[in-house]
Amino acid sequence: MILQVAIPSPLRQTFDYLPPETGVIDANALQPGTRVLVSFGTRQIIGVIIAVAKSSVIAPEKLKTILAVCDTKPILSKTTLDLVAWISDYYHHPIGDVIANLLPALLRSPKYIMPSLRELSAYFTESLAKLVTIPELNKHQIQVVEAIQQMQGFNTFLLDGVTGSGKTEVYLQVIAEVIKCNKQALVLVPEINLTPQTLERFQQRFTVPIAVLHSRCTKKERLQAWLAASEGLTPIVIGTRSAVFAALKNPGIIIIDEEHDLSFRQQSGLRYSARDVAIMRAKLENIPILLGSATPALESMNNANNKRFIKLSLPERAGNAVHPIFHVIDLRGKYAHNGLSDTLIKAIEKHLQNNGQILLFLNRRGFAPTLLCRSCGWVAECKHCDARLILHQKANQLLCHHCGRIKRIPTKCPSCAADKLSLLGMGTERVETTLKELFPEVSLVRVDRDTTSRKHAIEKLLSGIQRRDYQILVGTQMLAKGHHFPDVTMVAILNVDYGLFSADFRATEHLAQLVIQVAGRAGRAEKPGEVYLQTYNPHHPMLIKLLESGYKGFTAASLHERKLARLPPFSYIALIRAEAKCQELPLQFLQEIREKTLAINCYGVEIFGPIPALMERKADCYRAQLLIQSQARGVLHEILEIILALIHQSKCKQKIKWYLEVDPAEIL
Repeated sequence: MILQVAIPSPLRQTFDYLPPETGVIDANALQPGTRVLVSFGTRQIIGVIIAVAKSSVIAPEKLKTILAVCDTKPILSKTTLDLVAWISDYYHHPIGDVIANLLPALLRSPKYIMPSLRELSAYFTESLAKLVTIPELNKHQIQVVEAIQQMQGFNTFLLDGVTGSGKTEVYLQVIAEVIKCNKQALVLVPEINLTPQTLERFQQRFTVPIAVLHSRCTKKERLQAWLAASEGLTPIVIGTRSAVFAALKNPGIIIIDEEHDLSFRQQSGLRYSARDVAIMRAKLENIPILLGSATPALESMNNANNKRFIKLSLPERAGNAVHPIFHVIDLRGKYAHNGLSDTLIKAIEKHLQNNGQILLFLNRRGFAPTLLCRSCGWVAECKHCDARLILHQKANQLLCHHCGRIKRIPTKCPSCAADKLSLLGMGTERVETTLKELFPEVSLVRVDRDTTSRKHAIEKLLSGIQRRDYQILVGTQMLAKGHHFPDVTMVAILNVDYGLFSADFRATEHLAQLVIQVAGRAGRAEKPGEVYLQTYNPHHPMLIKLLESGYKGFTAASLHERKLARLPPFSYIALIRAEAKCQELPLQFLQEIREKTLAINCYGVEIFGPIPALMERKADCYRAQLLIQSQARGVLHEILEIILALIHQSKCKQKIKWYLEVDPAEIL
């Protein structure tokens, strides 16, 4: 009896072990999905049995015996192990590390004692809440709910609903039917900051325990939620992208809110798309999955067009709410008071007089992005990155947003000793200061990473906004995603130009999604809303298409362009990124891999690069990348296997850090 065990390591394989001596443990307990304690090198670590075999390529006398069995029954189901195998194959990632990402940290500790079922039940009984009145659905919502409930087994539904159309109410009613069938619902949200709002809404509706999983949970909280879900104690599980791995005893549906959001993409370690993993999990579990968004990703829209997804629509806002009116402010040749045009200031005054809340969006925190000497041209730059230091006035420091380097603000120019230092550009902190000067009597709040770094800070700020403690809201993306602010009547995007001229082919898609999402915060209740866009490029074709034809017209035009250019979703890409302390090494390493790959018959594959990354130096490391593209997904993965074998043989790999990213969301 040979136990094939997955162990957290950079090696893309399982390791063979022998079971304990006869009489120590029942051999029937050694099933796939069970945790075992093994000796690996000089360490004793937790692994998971993946399979049981009758033989091994290693001689039996050379195999080690497992030290202990940690579970009385498998902690991972067969379906979960199948999902793990798919993730490992698709993302070309070590299977042991995939399982390490899946299991809570405490389950990977040899010394931790699992809580009893009674302890878990007591912990989650405290989260029960009272029922509230269930609102009536409009005709579009009824059609969507009925369409989902009529389909059996695995189906992928794409719910294309405009902002404020009542997608959450659809989720709640669909989940209510799932719970009636004694099954569980997994709900994924893109940001931790959306979790409290979602949890509160669900607690008001359901009198069942709800588990929450995200990175701000303590290790103990994460373990309790994971185990409770695995035992079926929590019919509803809410979390961010990592919650896609939550163990469910009896899964009934998976729901992904704001499915287009980049936050569903893991950008370090195991680089996966939670949306794509969730779809595969739903397929393996044979349950429906619902993807909801007001701005679906182009890949999802293309899948709906090709009938791989079932498209459902909510074209109108719920209740008496109407769509906001858009206004484009042309900044060319006009004075802007620290980024605020006269037209925008007058609009703010009008909405304040009408007792409306105002949201100003700027996706750049800090006070100013550039500190400049007007005498010699010196600019405050990070010594460790190809980036400028951002001035944070309240903290009285210059900060690099890439490596975290902190420096005091100089009183004189370090280059020429002149005292003529100027601030260029604006961040949320500067906008906040300017608005306080313009409207000193008006209550104002800033919501960004700097003001929400403490635990529960975001919940307090959002509660204050709901209570109308603030009339003006200034914030970054964390304020613009998915929040329901019924009293906001005006939204302003202070700079829409940054996404119009990016080198990334997905930049315009992301900008269009951002504009529609931010605009969706306005006019969600009885009061009509207005949206103001400040730009130096009012005649940009993408902007005109978005405003005249809406997001639907924009996606149709964008998909046509992508098809002509043979870009995703009409092709498949992967990136190999490399970094090292020496500038030449990443390029040399990737060039070697390119040449060896091209020497093989690579029919149906194109290789671009290697080229330096857009920000070549970050945290004292120089970065470069190689892009592999194919019109066929299978061909791409075949070449990636060849490339990984070539990397394994390369002598340069010891001097650099490299990683592979399949279906990258960003190519910069």
